[in-house]
Amino acid sequence: MEYDTAAIIQGYAQGYFLMADDSESLGWYGSRDHTLIPLDEKFRYPKSLRRILNQERFTVAINRDFKAVVAGCANRDTTWISPELQKIYWLLYQRGYAHSFETWQGDELAGGILGIAIGGAFIGESMFYQIPEGSKVAMVKLVERLRQKQFVLFDAQMMNPHLERFGAYRVSDQEYQALLNKALQRNCYLV
Repeated sequence: MEYDTAAIIQGYAQGYFLMADDSESLGWYGSRDHTLIPLDEKFRYPKSLRRILNQERFTVAINRDFKAVVAGCANRDTTWISPELQKIYWLLYQRGYAHSFETWQGDELAGGILGIAIGGAFIGESMFYQIPEGSKVAMVKLVERLRQKQFVLFDAQMMNPHLERFGAYRVSDQEYQALLNKALQRNCYLV
């Protein structure tokens, strides 16, 4: 099956995201409110995580093992990342849009975040860990990277208690669209 990557990226650039339902049918979804990870001083994380960061147990890589991160994100009892969506992520990766931000402990993948970068917007699709704290360290290091590369927006799509610990907050669709439009004017590159 052929996919129109330009149309897929256009969907994300309008604030929609792809998701598979229980029957693995793909569809576009939107939201009345969006969850953002702050890229300013509002970003925070637990003190226990600061100790782990200081120990430097993990190294960070971008796109070192993209397929393993996608597989890790999809490896759940209930997942919205169908085999078809995994193929689309791989295609977006090959086109330079999809990325995996990874933490490693030696040669073992500890955790990672899967996302799509368009202009100055990073749209976080999913995250996972195999080693405790692997995804949390990835989150802190990804925010540092997005700041360094002057991204405007880190979209986490849906709120959960885990993201709240990092200072995640909700914005209305109207606020989100304004931020997204500003982000799309930028030429930011994760790598």
